[in-house]
Amino acid sequence: MRYSFMLFLLCCFFTGCVKEETDNRDTGFIVAVGDPAPDFQIHYQDGNTQSLKSLRGKVVLIQFAASWCKVCQDIMPLMEREFNLRYKSHPDFTLFAVCRGQTPEEVQQFAEKVKVTYPLTLDEDESIFRLYALAKAGVTRNVLIDKDGKIVYLTRLYNEQEFAQLNKTIDSLLQP
Repeated sequence: MRYSFMLFLLCCFFTGCVKEETDNRDTGFIVAVGDPAPDFQIHYQDGNTQSLKSLRGKVVLIQFAASWCKVCQDIMPLMEREFNLRYKSHPDFTLFAVCRGQTPEEVQQFAEKVKVTYPLTLDEDESIFRLYALAKAGVTRNVLIDKDGKIVYLTRLYNEQEFAQLNKTIDSLLQP
């Protein structure tokens, strides 16, 4: 019986009926690399909205953040330097932060505090966050989406090697 079950699992794995576990299983993500990015309305501070789907054809980097998150406060200037300033002139790249559970006033104060130039968008009811991560999962986390709307890279907190790989992945996705 035990041998049969193991054989069944191996067959399922190799035929694709069992999704391969990723390194993200302990990070609180409910999406995985290769998944289509869940669509949502981006709510900019100026009152404009845009769907994520409308950004197809661009490489999109989404940062989930919150003003109360010390790691977010520390990482946002790095995101500005490593990703926004490096790629913002590229017409096929966009970066924005989704501020989890924050009021417009809190997001405005946060933007002034961290001094980044990429948009900090609103997710007051955390519904956008819950499309990508467990409700009790923390921030900061980043989701890289390719031009076809597929998730190609996920990070949680800050890891120097992951950010170097994130840069390489963005470079490769922006190649003509």
